[in-house]
Amino acid sequence: MLILGAATLVAQTPVASKPASRAVIEGIVTKEPGGEPVKKALIELISENPGAGGAYTAISGADGSFHIEGIAPGRYHLFAERTGFLEVDRHHARSDGRVLTLVAGQEVKDLLLRLQAAAVVRGRVTDEDGDPMASAQVTVLRQTFTSGNSRWEPTGSERTNDLGEYRIPNLPAGNYYVSVNPPPDFKSLIESAGNASAGAEPGSARSTVPDKTAALSYQTTYYPGTPDRSGAAPIQLKAGDDFPVDFSLAPSPTLSIRGAVVNLPPRSSATIMLQSHDFNLMLNDAEIHKDGTFVIRDVAPGTYTILATVENAAVPLMARQPLQVAGNVEDLRLAPQPGGWIHGRLRLESKGNSRIDPGALFLMLRAVDGDDDLLGAFSFRDAFSNVTQVAPDGSFEWKSVPPGTYYVQFAGGGLGPDWYLKSVLAGGRDVDEAGISLNGGTVVLDLVATGNGTAVDGVVTDQKGEPVADAVIVAVPEARLRGRIDRYRKTVSDQRGRFTLQGIAPGDYTLFAWESVDGDAYFNAEFLKTYTGQGSPLHASEGERKSMALQIIPDSEAQP
Repeated sequence: MLILGAATLVAQTPVASKPASRAVIEGIVTKEPGGEPVKKALIELISENPGAGGAYTAISGADGSFHIEGIAPGRYHLFAERTGFLEVDRHHARSDGRVLTLVAGQEVKDLLLRLQAAAVVRGRVTDEDGDPMASAQVTVLRQTFTSGNSRWEPTGSERTNDLGEYRIPNLPAGNYYVSVNPPPDFKSLIESAGNASAGAEPGSARSTVPDKTAALSYQTTYYPGTPDRSGAAPIQLKAGDDFPVDFSLAPSPTLSIRGAVVNLPPRSSATIMLQSHDFNLMLNDAEIHKDGTFVIRDVAPGTYTILATVENAAVPLMARQPLQVAGNVEDLRLAPQPGGWIHGRLRLESKGNSRIDPGALFLMLRAVDGDDDLLGAFSFRDAFSNVTQVAPDGSFEWKSVPPGTYYVQFAGGGLGPDWYLKSVLAGGRDVDEAGISLNGGTVVLDLVATGNGTAVDGVVTDQKGEPVADAVIVAVPEARLRGRIDRYRKTVSDQRGRFTLQGIAPGDYTLFAWESVDGDAYFNAEFLKTYTGQGSPLHASEGERKSMALQIIPDSEAQP
């Protein structure tokens, strides 16, 4: 009877149910092409708002299935990872994950995450005699857009071993370029430094053809074997490829840049850096003599900006100059000047009764000409930083600012997505659109920020009227403001094709919905010309809430 009573109690005990306030997702991970299930894939669900959501993980089973429950409502990014594989979308293009919007009690089933076998580039680097070249740096590059500029971006890199061999794994399918940088030739560096002329009086810079009698050295070489980047040939990688790329390097005349940093204060010294516009790389191995003369060796042809900063001076001094290198550059003169001072106060127009601590906010100076990478270069040796923290009383400052024209934007902190800079005044004049011009001296700013930006929500559909998930939605400002990265707004549609853009400053915009976009291509004016008439116009006023329906721009139309 005791046993029977206990069994009755057990039978009457209710089974614990899932909390109604939580969501559930489940799906399957497959290998593409073919649809074969992938086991032991790591599934990650990461909230866009860590304070409201969180992070959840699961491992796919032998049949590729996964299940995550107890998920707090919110908007999430869903990823799948497996060694030797990369996540792709339905078109087999590299994916940055899925976007899901989950509500309380929702169950999202039949999710399909696709993985594709990664490609490998491998090979061997030898010298002109066929001997292995150890410690050479081999890099796989792809052309992409960064802040609206076409750049060569490293995708993978590896140094050769003692046999001259290298292997670069985990590459998505696509077109790439391969380069090799030879290891340092310390003997030739010492010899060339001893022969360098330090007494020449520099005049205006000039570019000459390479000197055939100049010292020979190994140079950066591009597949299939040229030191000239314009002669580089792409390789096409397919999923799972094991692509061989071998290099044989031979010494050849190199290009150099010679000049001087003039008007150096007593007991000070200069630092020279060379910024490549093509590769977003910074070179800082110039030989600098006590009288300010310098030489930079083994320079590849291309477009650069040369930077000079002066140390041990009473005030920070700096100079920068654009440079086109097609041959040897001689007699370059750099005259560093004191940087400027930008300071002021930020006022917040808070929404309702919300109180925000200004001391938790950061501001960033951005170059109107898009040369933000050069600003970062001036932070070398603490000469300048383009990011500053706002004080609790709202005051802020940037010291030793290089000459240029700038605008201000938020750089993270405690503001929500509805906030934007409403006004930027210098001496009572609005400089938000024209930019803040500085060439030494002082500029005082009055900034006003508001949490009353325009918000736009809506749905993206295809030509059949079906919602499109994972579409890239971008609010592009009118033509005169397209150099202002802070005026753009970007988001991705969720599993129902829904999207929301927030914090849009008043003005005229065009909303585009692309099936996919290469990097930040939408910052590029030539890229946008391809889609004239394919976007939807938006006029934003402060505090507005709008709903819009957008039609997708398919990949077949989105590749210029």
